[in-house]
Amino acid sequence: MPRQPIRIAVLYFAHETVTFLNNDTTREDFIYAGSPARGEALLAHDPKSYMGGFVQVAREYDEVELVGIESPLWPRTGTGSGWITTEAYETFLGRMIAELKAGPKLDGVYLALHGAMGVRGVARPEADIARQVREVVGRGAFIAGTFDPHGNEDEAFLAQADMAFCVKYFPHYDSHLQGQRAARMLVRAIRGDYRPETVTVKVPIISPTVVQWTGASPWMDLVQRALIWEAREPDLYVNVFFGFPFADVPDVGMTIQAMSNGNTALAREAADDVAAFAWRRREALLNAAKVHPIPGGVTLAKQAIARGAMPVVLADHSDRSGSATWLLREIIKQDLSGVLIATIADASACDALEASGVKAGDPFDMDVGGRVDESAGDPVRVTGIVLNAVMGLGQLWVVVAFGDGNVLVLSRYLVQVQEPLPLNDLGVDVTTFKAFAIKSRVHFRRGFDDSGFAKTILLVEPEQPFLGTVRLDALPYRNVDLGKFYPYGGPD
Repeated sequence: MPRQPIRIAVLYFAHETVTFLNNDTTREDFIYAGSPARGEALLAHDPKSYMGGFVQVAREYDEVELVGIESPLWPRTGTGSGWITTEAYETFLGRMIAELKAGPKLDGVYLALHGAMGVRGVARPEADIARQVREVVGRGAFIAGTFDPHGNEDEAFLAQADMAFCVKYFPHYDSHLQGQRAARMLVRAIRGDYRPETVTVKVPIISPTVVQWTGASPWMDLVQRALIWEAREPDLYVNVFFGFPFADVPDVGMTIQAMSNGNTALAREAADDVAAFAWRRREALLNAAKVHPIPGGVTLAKQAIARGAMPVVLADHSDRSGSATWLLREIIKQDLSGVLIATIADASACDALEASGVKAGDPFDMDVGGRVDESAGDPVRVTGIVLNAVMGLGQLWVVVAFGDGNVLVLSRYLVQVQEPLPLNDLGVDVTTFKAFAIKSRVHFRRGFDDSGFAKTILLVEPEQPFLGTVRLDALPYRNVDLGKFYPYGGPD
């Protein structure tokens, strides 16, 4: 006999909010060509990530109908903006809830989230989204969410939702897989084949994201511990939220979640074991990466180039606005040559260049970067020739040749360069550069390190403890007591 139809609503609302930045994420930041999206446009968004995995598996079931609810996509500012305004949050979530209320009865809801969203006046936005959705669909429907490992989550989300699936790798190689899992388990729960029982354990560890690379121990070992539990126990799923310390929110820090098919004791055993493993390895977890002051990092890059260990990646993990000029300034000061700097974010410069009709071959002589706050530093004068000026991904990209074989890419917003080859689309040949100066924490390892492209990797930050620093005790937290977290609290 044919199965009963299953109707699942799909919602998307995600941001990794750096609450210490002084530029709020506004309603207008979520509105651009393609966003908000609904229906098939929403379901087709990001086919290689969570949404793509969810839709792919959900549509393997003939009886499943997906309803794409109008949703704002990732804001155009990327991760380079601060608190989401109350107006923006209430506007978009209000539209979602209204559409759910006006629609037919639902069997399930899929929430494509992030976990580190910071909203003015809302302590736990993802949990609040789940709560408002639950009030509409009732307890008879199942709610599943997908998350980035940099989510700041506690038990609040799962008090309203039924299931959560968190990416395990950083870089995030398995987001498509977690979307697939969410679809499969949501359908099973709706059919009555799976009864989710969840356990959440907070681990009092707070860590800067730059140390959390899962391509090497000890973070690799922590992820492997969770994977072993999943491999040996059918229908068990374990989430490891690394946490995102640059959001000043009350549920910051590491979280372990486990979900089983009706076996709370098993979920408790797995969650406690992974949490205890993380606590035993806490010192190693916090010291997993060497971060150099920018002057020393540039000196090390020159030495690596001299001995042929190139190309070199200088990864400024700390720049949260995209506008910081500390690394650019030091490259010029130390006369480092053959460097591709991608990118410096400067909205005013890009606007001025666009208004002037900038094109390849134009002379370039401008102050770039800096300005937005103390962490960005002062503007730096760059004199050279425009190699290219192209529109793409909603912003203008201006490519400037200067100095001894150096190239600077100007963008409007923060850009985390993850792969070298797409930079060729800007009219450069990435194989000709001795070094790459980029604004990235760990994502760059996807294309520069794991592939073997780069011979030397140097993580750098300014000598001052600015917004993205590894010295978290320099940040002006208001909602977080660092004394309750390792390594800042007492031995208890």
